[in-house]
Amino acid sequence: MFKPLAAAALLGLTALPAAAFDLNNLNDDERAAFRAEVRAYLLDNPGIIMEAVDILEKQQQAAASAHDLALVKSNQDAIFNDGYSYVGGNPEGDITLVEFVDYRCGYCRKAHEEVKQLIAGDGNIRLIYKEFPILGDASLISSRFAIAVKQVAGDGAYALVHDALISFTGDVNETALTRLSDALGLDTDAILAQMASESVTAEIAQTRALAQKLSISGTPTFVLEDQLLRGYMPLAGMMSLVAEKRGG
Repeated sequence: MFKPLAAAALLGLTALPAAAFDLNNLNDDERAAFRAEVRAYLLDNPGIIMEAVDILEKQQQAAASAHDLALVKSNQDAIFNDGYSYVGGNPEGDITLVEFVDYRCGYCRKAHEEVKQLIAGDGNIRLIYKEFPILGDASLISSRFAIAVKQVAGDGAYALVHDALISFTGDVNETALTRLSDALGLDTDAILAQMASESVTAEIAQTRALAQKLSISGTPTFVLEDQLLRGYMPLAGMMSLVAEKRGG
């Protein structure tokens, strides 16, 4: 009597009319018998547990994707047109890729060259970097320096500094940053002074506030058009998603 109902309950297929079978109205003996039938059914059909888990995971993934789509839609201007983040690649590209990056993040470093390959190989992607230092003082100092370079010397200098910082493995201190700035022929004194400015602080604060709105807590995190990509993704996966966004 109970086995078909046990299977239906496990898979969430409880489409029977309430009058036909109401778990809330079982007496103690009926409830004990039902539980025994459920246990027996699971022991006889253990694969159904994985089937139920798979259904649940798919439902959760669909809900998370829908939630992320809504987050991106409601924060479009701050994500794609904040007026201060670095814009590279093809500024007129038909696809926009945004990366929330921390210079001391191992997976950001792993993704860096692959993102560059994606941008260079495609030629029609607009790239935006969001400075999101979350891994301690070295991360924060690195971001403050990079933003100061952008504010003092422009996007071209920022791109060079970004590439240098993402691969830098030494201590991040004034001596190291001075050497980097001098090697690139930048106005080191102006940049070091700018690092302590309110405008640098404000940019980092705004990006952190945006990350909070998007429920971003780790790096790298990407926004590819309307899709949030949480974590590292290999080049092949990025290329496939770009083609998908273009409808190819």
